[in-house]
Parts: sequence; C-alpha cells; structure tokens
Amino acid sequence: MNRELEQLLLEKGASMVGFYKIDEFYNTVDLDGPRCEDSVTEPFDIPHYPYGISILLALPKDVIKAITNGPTMDYYDAYFGFSHKLDELALLCAEYIEKQGYHAYAQTDSNTKEYGIFRTIMPHKTVALQAGLGWIGKSALFITEKYGSAVRLTSVLTNAPLDYKRGIMQSKCGGCMLCTKACPGKAISGRIWSPDLDRDEFFDAMACRKKAREIAAKTLDKKVTLCGKCIEVCPYTRKYTMST
Repeated sequence: MNRELEQLLLEKGASMVGFYKIDEFYNTVDLDGPRCEDSVTEPFDIPHYPYGISILLALPKDVIKAITNGPTMDYYDAYFGFSHKLDELALLCAEYIEKQGYHAYAQTDSNTKEYGIFRTIMPHKTVALQAGLGWIGKSALFITEKYGSAVRLTSVLTNAPLDYKRGIMQSKCGGCMLCTKACPGKAISGRIWSPDLDRDEFFDAMACRKKAREIAAKTLDKKVTLCGKCIEVCPYTRKYTMST
C-alpha cells in the first residue's frame, strides 16, 4: 500500500511522503501546565493508530526569497492557502486507506487541537521525523535537505499495515547560527536539537509568537503569527530557493 499511497499523493501535489510506526510517540494531554490563549481547556483525544503517514508541501521559491525584510502578502496567501491543500491531501489519503478496509484519521486543521503551548497529541513533525524525511532545526522548524524549512506538513494516522524502513534523522544544523542571529524575537537559543531534547529546552515558542504577531500586524495588518525570517535564512532553504 505504501507505493500506491505515495504515488497518489505525489500525483496530487505532495512534495514528499513518508511512513513510520508511531504508536510509542503519542503525547498525553496536560491541561494543568502553562498554556497559550488558543489552547483547549477541556480533555480531548484522537485515535491512537500504530502507523503514521507524513505529507509535505514545499512553499514556492520566489515567495520565500521575497521575505528577506519580513512577511509579504504573497507569503501570507501561500502559507495559509497551503493549509487547505494539505487538508485535501490528508483527506484523500484517509479515504484511500478506508476503501482498502482499514481505519484512518486525517490530521486536518479541524481535527487537530492544541493544548499547553502549541502542543498536539501527535505532532506532524513527529511523524515526518520518524519517517526520516528531515530533522528538527534550532528554530524548532522541520528541515529537509531538499527544501530546507520552506515546508508545510500534515499527517494521517492509520491501522493499515504499512511498511516502514527509514528511521529518525539526526540534526544537520551543526554549528550554523544563522536562524539564531536572525530571529527578531530572540526565541532561538542556538542549542542543537537532538531526539531526547524537549522543544522548550532550546526554543521559546511564546517569544516567537509574540514577536511574529507584532511583525504581521505592522507589515500585513493581520492578527496572525507569521514571520518567516528563520525559514528564509536557513542555508538548506536558500539552497532550495536558489536552485533552478
């Protein structure tokens, strides 16, 4: 089924697709700790299926190159417009699996709830990471060798018996500090990510949100969390945006 699903999703516009066994990586919802204003306050759950399918979309090169001095309306349109495309791909994937007689849960925007400070039960980045599609950067963004951090992600959870061969990829950020130096919110510590390191130990998500919302309000007149500076300066992103 892997080959059929990957071919289907790539034909429909996905940039990368990955598979892995994820049953040990589900988070438990903690409603007692610190939270952001958008986080849920009531208990919730999702199906705990053993396999995950990661779906990635690469953001347009020209759009990313243009955000050197801050987010643009083209970046805003692409970033949030891709949410709809990712939802379509996730639903298409789940529909295909269900037609084969299995269960699937598409982690669309409406099916995904955040608790605490921007945490979910099964993060899209966790599925992509375990599938070996990339690593977590110092910016806490998901980074791929081909597209850098200029990607948007979604995922599908399923009980379909998928094959999985690729494992977790180690960080390739090395000593690079470009995103750390460029972050206007000073949210990136510069500490290199590793699989046993919690996000809060190397990245300040609330500082990122606060500054990004200030920037978006000033440059776009939008009440959204959108900056993109760490994406644009990443050497892996620039290798992608400068390619022909």
